[in-house]
Amino acid sequence: MNETHAAHLYDAVNSWAADDEFFLNFATKDSSSRVLDLGCGTGRITVAIAETDCSVAGVDPHQPSIDAAKTKPGADLVEWIVGGSRAIPFGHQFDVAIISSNVVQAILEDAELASTFRDIAAHLRPGGRLAFDSRDPQARGWERWTKERSHKVVELPSGQSQHWYRTTAVDEANGMVDFCAHEVDAEGRERIGSARIRFRTERHLHSMLTDAGPIVDEVYGGFQGEPVGRGIGTLVFTAHRA
Repeated sequence: MNETHAAHLYDAVNSWAADDEFFLNFATKDSSSRVLDLGCGTGRITVAIAETDCSVAGVDPHQPSIDAAKTKPGADLVEWIVGGSRAIPFGHQFDVAIISSNVVQAILEDAELASTFRDIAAHLRPGGRLAFDSRDPQARGWERWTKERSHKVVELPSGQSQHWYRTTAVDEANGMVDFCAHEVDAEGRERIGSARIRFRTERHLHSMLTDAGPIVDEVYGGFQGEPVGRGIGTLVFTAHRA
């Protein structure tokens, strides 16, 4: 799979939804804010923020994703940075930071996530706000990652593709989940990619965030402000720097 196709597939499978609306509204609540989008991927939310009165920096360690983001209309309004939180230039200060699309789960080691939270805190102005999401392990979302329950057909420039997820291994004690993403393209070719993510509890994330400096404001169970455990099986944290 070439990187252009992979970017098109990602955007098609992960179409604009309630989570995007939440992060866009959070980031642009105050006009003319300086926004950090960490783990920006192909830049869908990043560009949407840039098209408001806010300025935005999109940071991601995956060069092909940044390259795909730069092809989107409005991408010239964004400061694109390849790397993780350590790549944020010295002196850059932000009013708002977001980590969307469950990017926190792709950071497997606690030490690395703690460092990420500290880096963000260091680049937030006093009173600056942070929001991120992570799937709630209590909802056991990995049990729904089967072909029968996650299959969808998406339209790509090359034609229709079928896509689904399949869980391959679960280590509940450590929150580690391995899964495969399957695609069957318009010509019937199947491609399979594998990945590992980590599910952390609300208590675990709350402790890590507080230890890094930011003060937790709210934890929701969904993007409409639902209580934890009564939403969509996610944890949505908002916090601020003192």
